[in-house]
Amino acid sequence: MSLAACSAGGAENESSEVDVLTVAASAAVTTWDPITSFSTEALYLGNLYEPLLWKNAEGSAEEFTPAIAESWETSEDGLTWTFHIREGVTFHDGEVVDAAAVVASIEAARERAGAAFIWAPLESLEATDDSTVVMHLAYSAPMDLVAASTYGAWIVSPKALEASAADELYFEAGIDAGTGPYTLDEYSPGEKVVLTAFNDYWNTDTASHYDIVDISITPDAVTAQQMLTAGEVDFATSIPLENIESVAEQTGSDIRTANSPFNYLAMLNTTRPPLDDPIVRQALSYAVPYQDIIDVSALGYGSQSRAAVPKGIFPYSEDVAQYTQDLDKARELLAQAGHPDGFTLELTFASENPTETRFVPLIKDAFAQIGVEVNVTAMLFNQQWEAAKADPATAQDIFVVYYWPTYSDAGSDNLYSLFHSSEEPFFNLSYWDNPEYDALIDTASTLTGSDREAAQATYEQAMELLVDQAPALFLFDAQAVTVAPVGLTIGDFNENYPFTTFFSRITPSE
Repeated sequence: MSLAACSAGGAENESSEVDVLTVAASAAVTTWDPITSFSTEALYLGNLYEPLLWKNAEGSAEEFTPAIAESWETSEDGLTWTFHIREGVTFHDGEVVDAAAVVASIEAARERAGAAFIWAPLESLEATDDSTVVMHLAYSAPMDLVAASTYGAWIVSPKALEASAADELYFEAGIDAGTGPYTLDEYSPGEKVVLTAFNDYWNTDTASHYDIVDISITPDAVTAQQMLTAGEVDFATSIPLENIESVAEQTGSDIRTANSPFNYLAMLNTTRPPLDDPIVRQALSYAVPYQDIIDVSALGYGSQSRAAVPKGIFPYSEDVAQYTQDLDKARELLAQAGHPDGFTLELTFASENPTETRFVPLIKDAFAQIGVEVNVTAMLFNQQWEAAKADPATAQDIFVVYYWPTYSDAGSDNLYSLFHSSEEPFFNLSYWDNPEYDALIDTASTLTGSDREAAQATYEQAMELLVDQAPALFLFDAQAVTVAPVGLTIGDFNENYPFTTFFSRITPSE
């Protein structure tokens, strides 16, 4: 039966010859190339491709789930990682998955992936036999986390890799060459993606219930909401946060919340007065109305940050200290620092981010209560970022940032990228330079692959220093919020793959 003969609505699907799941999804496709992909098409690619292993959500019984690798081990020094490749797996193009195919995928990622930098620790790798891949590292690193990345770690058919090397547009014709539960059946740019169940998928436990997933690309969340409530689709990946409760009530759906890797912080320019003084930065930290920010901008769907590591992502720790709003303490510290009458600061934020638009006025109002005037400028993020990197001496005083790690290691990403010193600013837009912090981060990063507990402890020391010295205001970690429609059972959200909706984990409710 053709897709056109299948209904677009769930009720009619019951009488169809094939089972169709209809979806409204906001994710655009910038490329179908699984190697170069570094954007929102991860929503689809996570259904077409698989990594060596999957990182499980916080609270799971096991940290990882085997995928293309059925087992793995590392040497005591963390410099050699061995992955044993699952037998009996085939790519969608019929090619056999073996160690040579894995090596070819990783080599392609090292050379041209959008996230090629995740493989920086890798000195060399080899297929020692048809089912064994050995990675040799230049320094100890957590290759289990790297191999489970949502970017730059997909295992791809060697035949397709060869074809794409000869033609960089090879995948853009709508070709896929993965091992996942679905194949790419149809793509209309900006309009539609149709996935078809892969009948030879190796993992029968997680094979798709639905024969077809018919996805309408719907960037506007209000439109997606209307499609869901009108019964035009079975599921929507994005609904306006302010309408979540009304949509759930209207459709008899459940609201599901989970950790996400997304957090908000405000970088303080530490290169010039008055923000070069940590006492002033502590005062501002005490002035922030943390819970009000969560309630107003995230409608309560969030939690106050602990340093810059989002909840559920390594090396998050509940033991890391937090500031609470205390305006009297803030005024006391400002007076102690020699600013009893306050001062004026310049703040920039991304105009296209509605959450920032909602909470920035709360910061401005709270600071006004301790005598600090804040002049606010909304800019497109790229313009804001370029201006901030140009010259710290003339840059903004406060830079509001929405950030997430590339893969599930916020130590090597958030803590390093945002606060480790560098010759030229990139993401360290507080321009902070603290040798003690740098040493702790550098040490922790070399321990993560060989002694995760020691790395965790060292990162926690660095985070405590970060909170004490306050080069940024650590605002909140956003939660993932899903409306689970009546009639569907939806798998748990995994904060390690925030851009992917795993359609094989959606089934009709019994």
